[in-house]
Amino acid sequence: MKKKGIFAKKGLAVLMTAALAAGMLTGCGGSEEGPTKSPASDGQEAPYYENEPEMPAEAPAEEPPEMPSGGSDEAVAEAAEEPWDSAGAATQNSPYARGEANADEYYLPYQSVEPDGEEYEKAEENGFYITGVQPLSTFSADVDTASYANVRRMIEDGYTLSDINPDAVRPEEFINYFSYDLNYPKRGEMFGVTTEIAPCPWNEDHQLMMVGMRTEAIDMSEAPDSNLVFLLDVSGSMSYDDKLPLLQESFKELVNELGEKDTVSIVTYASGVETVLKGAKGNEKDKICSAIDELYASGGTNGEGGIQRAYQLAEAYFIKGGNNRVILATDGDLNIGISEPDELEKLITEKKENGVYLSVLGFGTGNIKDNNMERLADCGNGNYAYIDSLFEAKKVLVEEMGSTLLTIAEDVKLQVEFNPDRVNAYRLIGYENRMLEASDFHDDSKDAGEIGAGHTVIALYEIIPTGSRDEISLKYQSGSEDSGKSRYSDEFATVSVRYKEPGKTQSKLKSYVVDEEDFTKAPSDDFVFASLAAEFAMILSDSPHKGTATLEGIIEEYSTLDIDDEYKEEFYYLVRMMAKRQ
Repeated sequence: MKKKGIFAKKGLAVLMTAALAAGMLTGCGGSEEGPTKSPASDGQEAPYYENEPEMPAEAPAEEPPEMPSGGSDEAVAEAAEEPWDSAGAATQNSPYARGEANADEYYLPYQSVEPDGEEYEKAEENGFYITGVQPLSTFSADVDTASYANVRRMIEDGYTLSDINPDAVRPEEFINYFSYDLNYPKRGEMFGVTTEIAPCPWNEDHQLMMVGMRTEAIDMSEAPDSNLVFLLDVSGSMSYDDKLPLLQESFKELVNELGEKDTVSIVTYASGVETVLKGAKGNEKDKICSAIDELYASGGTNGEGGIQRAYQLAEAYFIKGGNNRVILATDGDLNIGISEPDELEKLITEKKENGVYLSVLGFGTGNIKDNNMERLADCGNGNYAYIDSLFEAKKVLVEEMGSTLLTIAEDVKLQVEFNPDRVNAYRLIGYENRMLEASDFHDDSKDAGEIGAGHTVIALYEIIPTGSRDEISLKYQSGSEDSGKSRYSDEFATVSVRYKEPGKTQSKLKSYVVDEEDFTKAPSDDFVFASLAAEFAMILSDSPHKGTATLEGIIEEYSTLDIDDEYKEEFYYLVRMMAKRQ
């Protein structure tokens, strides 16, 4: 039985404060002096609709949230003044303040709810591989962040450790949700690579190796023009405040960032499919925002029809050399047409070959089909993010617009060859659904992940050093007599990265050696924080490899870091909340 705070489902009227709403209206073509005009009211062309439905009557205003029954007078007074979003977090505050508000001793009262229909899918957790038998570890890059944001929503809704579905926790998405101060690319290179090895925080007999990559950020004013198709789920399951209403405000944030050379089309799907807007210029913000505002939720979910229509529009307004992308926003529930993940995968894979990518934004609780959405994004050469608040929408669609929507490296694969003289066995933390065969690394026909401009990506390996008391011994296999031992004895591994430039069919290869110079007993703050994110994920999923990791240990170690990052501060408060619920 899961528990959620009583504030968890308050309406959008409570979510949006007057100041925040005024800022959005201004960005969407309105004025600080008065309300936004409808495009049709001042002579502009009204949004295009096919079979325009009759709009339902306006819903009555939401009641203000109930006040906590316990705690100090100050806590109750603060709760009375604070606007809350659909995930139970204060939307007017930064993630730091939101976390601090949720982490203090006065918790929101809980109420029991029935088990929900959320669906998750995760492969078996990676175990240790003996280097002498399998020296190569090969996987696809992953820049999705949905798992962390989704689990954050669960924590803010009052879930305990036993409530969280282990399959919802993907460690690589916890680690890569955050930004890191990694090495910048050298002149003429696609990636800057950072490698570091230190003692493993959760097992004193092991070591931890970090491999980090960073791409160059791009000034969005100089970025290629965008041809975007918003593919929006307006089925009945999207009627809740944390779904369609949050979706509408989120996409208006993105619209505010577009320019006159960008184009926007909007397709909605429910029981049927509607082409709401065709090829509007990015500076026609009134027109686009008006079309978004007029959406409402009703009916079934014709995902197949919506996807096909969206790709038709993307191809009709295709910009050669531009950023051509369908952005699907949904709770993932597809019940009309194609509904099996394998069929969806085939459809999206066929469409991406035309140069139109797919990004997926997940919304809502109780019905989210995480498994569907992740596979769709993977097959469409795009990324998958979960939007649990307006602040997350700003992070994904505004702050990280380049890395979210502008792909600069395709089919990015990593292959790490470990040296048996230094590494007895290794385990990649996370990336279970990104694993590749060793031969796939050299096969340019094999699909892999995409990385956007300004992105940082980190992979962590837990290592059993050769000669440690945890060493895995084999009777008939040994690398101790290898003639190459003296030549490479100071090397732990070689990291190779293969990628394609957008639109190219032949990959490029770069390799980097990890040696004794990368080992330290005083690791960087980036290394330590990434290890803390991994520990948190292992604890939440009750990993058999979590060793001595504890929530209290994460809290203690975090306090030693010099961090000025509101998202990492929020992480700290999420850990504190979970520690107090044990």
